[in-house]
Amino acid sequence: MSLLIKGGTIVTATDLYVGDIYVEGDKIKTIGIALDIPADRVIDATGKYVIPGGIDVHTHLDMPFGGSTSADDFESGTIAAAHGGTTTIVDFAIQYRGQTLHHAWETWMKKAEGKAAIDYGFHMIVTELNDQVELEMDALVRQGVTSFKLFMAYPGVFMLDDASIFKALLRTGDNGGTICMHAENGGVIDVLVQRALAAGRTAPKYHALTRPVRAEAEATHRAIALAEMAGVPIYIVHLSAAEALEMVTEARDRGLHAYAETCPQYLFLSYDNYEEPGFEGAKYVMSPPLRYKETQDKLWRGLAFNDLQCVSTDHCPFCMKEQKELGKDDFSKIPNGAPGIETRMSLVYDGGVRTGKMSINRFVEVTSTSPARIFGMFPRKGTIAPGSDADIVVFDPNRTQTLSVKTLHMKVDYSPYEGRQVTGVSETVISRGKVIVDGETFIGRAGAGSFLKRATR
Repeated sequence: MSLLIKGGTIVTATDLYVGDIYVEGDKIKTIGIALDIPADRVIDATGKYVIPGGIDVHTHLDMPFGGSTSADDFESGTIAAAHGGTTTIVDFAIQYRGQTLHHAWETWMKKAEGKAAIDYGFHMIVTELNDQVELEMDALVRQGVTSFKLFMAYPGVFMLDDASIFKALLRTGDNGGTICMHAENGGVIDVLVQRALAAGRTAPKYHALTRPVRAEAEATHRAIALAEMAGVPIYIVHLSAAEALEMVTEARDRGLHAYAETCPQYLFLSYDNYEEPGFEGAKYVMSPPLRYKETQDKLWRGLAFNDLQCVSTDHCPFCMKEQKELGKDDFSKIPNGAPGIETRMSLVYDGGVRTGKMSINRFVEVTSTSPARIFGMFPRKGTIAPGSDADIVVFDPNRTQTLSVKTLHMKVDYSPYEGRQVTGVSETVISRGKVIVDGETFIGRAGAGSFLKRATR
């Protein structure tokens, strides 16, 4: 199969020009002006942006949590991602206590194989560290699983102590992997949760009120300090608090290899959503929680000045009916997470590029290029260049879409952005040389996605 994309404005993290792209098989073969090459399909991209496919390095598909399982599996979740212009995800494989890392990896590979419609990789969630697990970390890095997520929250379930975190960081110094950190002070949060419940404070808003910004800032500072002592990089996931961002900024100003992502929910939603009537606030129960509205400008500034490198989604959807309702009388039992895998690209373009908060090049950088660089996929992914995978999005900057649960493709019964109008929509989505979304129609195939062996840093 060959494709010729003509007349679009080609955008990478550094370039912006009108040109044509010729795709042969699954790779970009030629980029030029007025290319006259026979192709099986010609796509007229005049007046549109032609950008690298989005890369979402933080998703949770088919993930058990709090007595439930996230509503999207690898089929529905990756099809929704494709509709939104994302052509690569990195999900999380969970090592439960008493299990090996390889068992976890094989379990999640089975969840994805035959279902994923786009390419995928995995971070390994490490919940128990011993000598055998450290050897497994080395082996997995050799197999292309080059990142590991650790938790400073959820005592008794996911949380590791500082000594184990430090040992894991040291290990990545030897094997070239990268540690991703969920940075919240889990012990403090547990005390606050128990005190709130004892006082009869059970509404969804208390999820946020028992996870203060300082709990995130302190853990972020501690994670960076441990990485500094180990002499290795650190990647902070789903950063939500301005106070946590200050810790990352300070570290980067000192020349440390500290990286962080934020998510659309922290850029567009706020604590005010928890005050919605009845049980509606449960829609927004996630960890870390939404912060006060004034935080949003500080996060946008962090993205603009590269103190935040990526926008990922932390897509972990739970339906209100039968899932979020598990915490109707106890906020601590509400499954944590919200849908976002499909709406990320349009939201960030609409709220960032159109408002002047970031350039179109920076938009490409935070949604595709930086994730690819940090997690060992560049230049195969994350750019438009000869030899790179033909993961390409023809993006219409003028088309408007109203976000609604009725029209989105995620398998969940609400949208956190219900009724919000966005301008800037992924029109044609190409995954490794094949058109998988044409207009509003998915024409790809479940199971067409491939596992990505990623490089070390």
